[in-house]
Amino acid sequence: MNRCSLWTAAAAAVLVMAACTKTQGPDYPIRDVPMASVRLTAGFWADRQATDASVTIRHEMKESERTGRIRNFELAAAALQGETGGKLQSSYAFDDSDVYKVIEAAAYVLTLKPDPELENNLDVWIQKITAAQEPDGYLYTARTINPANLPRMSGPERWVNLEDSHELYNVGHLYEAAAAHFQATGKRTLLNVALKSADFIAETFGPGDKQIKRVPGHEEIEIGLVKLYRLTGKKKYLDLAKFFVDQRGNAAGHDLYGEYAQDHKPVLQQDEAVGHAVRAAYLYSGAADVAALTGDDASWPALEKIWEDVVTRKLYLTGGIGSAGGIEGFGPAYDLGNETGYAETCATIAFALWNHRMFRRTGEAKYMDLFERAAMNAFLSGYGLSGDLFFYPNPLASRGETQRTPWFNCACCPPNVARFIAEMGGFAYAAAQDRVYINLFAQGTADIETDKGIVTLSQTTDYPWSGNVKIEIKSDKPAEWTLMVRIPGWAQGRPLPGGLYVYEDGTAEPVVLRVNGEPVEFQAEKGFAPVRRTWASGDTVDLLLPMPVRLVRAAPEVKADAGRAAVERGPLVYAAEFADNGGTVTNLMLNTGAPLTAEHRADILGGLTVVSGKATAYRMESGREMSAEVPLTLIPYYAWAHRGKGEMAVWLAVEKDKVRPTPEPTLASMSTVTASDGAKGLAGLNNLFEPERSIDHATGYAHWWPKNGTAEWVQLTFPKPATVSEVSVYWFDDTGAGECRVPVSWKVFSLSRDQWIPVRTKDRYGVEKDAYNTVRFIPVRTEALKIELLLPENFSSGIQEIKVK
Repeated sequence: MNRCSLWTAAAAAVLVMAACTKTQGPDYPIRDVPMASVRLTAGFWADRQATDASVTIRHEMKESERTGRIRNFELAAAALQGETGGKLQSSYAFDDSDVYKVIEAAAYVLTLKPDPELENNLDVWIQKITAAQEPDGYLYTARTINPANLPRMSGPERWVNLEDSHELYNVGHLYEAAAAHFQATGKRTLLNVALKSADFIAETFGPGDKQIKRVPGHEEIEIGLVKLYRLTGKKKYLDLAKFFVDQRGNAAGHDLYGEYAQDHKPVLQQDEAVGHAVRAAYLYSGAADVAALTGDDASWPALEKIWEDVVTRKLYLTGGIGSAGGIEGFGPAYDLGNETGYAETCATIAFALWNHRMFRRTGEAKYMDLFERAAMNAFLSGYGLSGDLFFYPNPLASRGETQRTPWFNCACCPPNVARFIAEMGGFAYAAAQDRVYINLFAQGTADIETDKGIVTLSQTTDYPWSGNVKIEIKSDKPAEWTLMVRIPGWAQGRPLPGGLYVYEDGTAEPVVLRVNGEPVEFQAEKGFAPVRRTWASGDTVDLLLPMPVRLVRAAPEVKADAGRAAVERGPLVYAAEFADNGGTVTNLMLNTGAPLTAEHRADILGGLTVVSGKATAYRMESGREMSAEVPLTLIPYYAWAHRGKGEMAVWLAVEKDKVRPTPEPTLASMSTVTASDGAKGLAGLNNLFEPERSIDHATGYAHWWPKNGTAEWVQLTFPKPATVSEVSVYWFDDTGAGECRVPVSWKVFSLSRDQWIPVRTKDRYGVEKDAYNTVRFIPVRTEALKIELLLPENFSSGIQEIKVK
């Protein structure tokens, strides 16, 4: 057996990895340089890959064990041996997919560097997965463990609830993991499981009279099937991927799932990004693969229209997608709230993968511009510097309630982060005939197969802190070919294609390109600088990308950013955070007339470049508004929330009416808040941010979701005893978007000699939405108040803000 491994000489790795791909026929015009042929040796991405390998993957393997995900495979295997009474140990029917993603990430690490302990641990997992597969190839622990006691989503029988069950989604990630594991180790153990599954599904689904014609509710299997096709050359896997893409939105075969699952009309007729953002971008990635590998150009116009819709109307400055948290997906055009921004980490990864495919189709640098922006901003926000903390959503502003966590019940993001970091080198370069593309700037080497032989490129750079990149060429013999060097859009005077965001100063300093020390004039071609010459070993290219600090403005249609500006330097979006700016940032107005300067600070968060400027800080004092000019410090957005919980903002006020003067402390804001079990977001209910409506997600709120129909309580303990006579409560209610409603009833109690006494009032305890509900009572002197509330049946409740007089 040929061992598709990286543990060989660099040039041989190119040929070995190519041998692992057995497909012939149509494909993308531009091919990947396999990650096995790329070594990131130092700097920004190399540091994160080192953390991924040493911390993240091992942490996620432990979490997979701790949370019962591996135990699920053991129980499924036991059930196949006749044991009964088992129960799914983790939270969701799609938790198998997290295990597969961790395996895929670990396989990429093994591709880059041998690690016998890690490989042995994977072998143990794979044995358990193999034992959990049913004889016909079906693999879905949620059902196999106990068909008589199925978890939510699964459906009473195989395949009958594909809209929610994730049966096909799970194995899509299995296929990706199996391909990666085989290419890293040469072992067929997991690949055999994947092929058995794929063969079974290819028999079960398709256009035949006796085949099922439904599609997965959550797209992903299309991508996995394409990887199996590339690995084996078996066309039935590509045919099945094409069937799932073509059948989507086709009512002749299944009841349509609607816009949430991009199943409202055929893909060829879609022209707008709708629904769940991860599902959508996985679909568009899979559809691109199918179009490229079948030579069917019919899909490209639809994919380009959808891409235009995202980039010109639905994209955050950070490269994140999906503004609607209620559906984890796309909201209306230009609805890009900052505090409410969802921008799920998984969605950012999927968006980057889709852009990479669009680049390989067209050769246009704008797609890799977006890949870089998404990867360096929205994605990295989701990955803590320690390697074991994660964000699920990535808002562009915070009132201080947000922090990364080690894991989630719905843990799709952490293993997705691990695999994306590990394979980053595979996106850095590309090749087409006698053209070599440099897509990403990162220190390291790449061995690239061209029509003129194998070429080795070495980058030396401190990007993204510096725009200077030195490229050295090595080859066996001189040859004429074209080096295509990406000139980022930000270096050409535009932050993003499409005009949704623009630099306040639209001019751009000239980009300098030198070959062997001599300046080279170039005419950009699709965003790349083409340098064609006869290259020889020892030739060098120097790229100098100016990195001025730039102010960004959003299109006027983006109401959330009106009267505000953002700051960028190079590919990085910057943010103001509480730790650097006196504890608050919502009270600041950026002084646009003062210079913004960049300085690298080795003492902040492991070393990063900060931006300094001036701002006017506003505060309330004795009922009067006061202001003063203060220094302003900005850090890269991805680095926020590493120094405690506090305010953060990407879009800074440049107009006075967008500033929130720091209010004077109140009895409620100085109180310590506690609550009944299950309460979340307690810091939001006394943070002095005024909600606009009950459904407002931007100001911070407390809630008891998913509890419902229960009696709950919240307590305010004062810093010292006080005489109080009035409580006002602004209820949180997200009707139409979530499952919180105003409570059925509530009451106020005061603490007296360790006893909770109802306050004496004739007022009605109101439960109105979009207003404060105030209760006045006979004054009492107390050290604490407690509000008891009854949640409605089938719904939860929450509180936006509490005031006390």
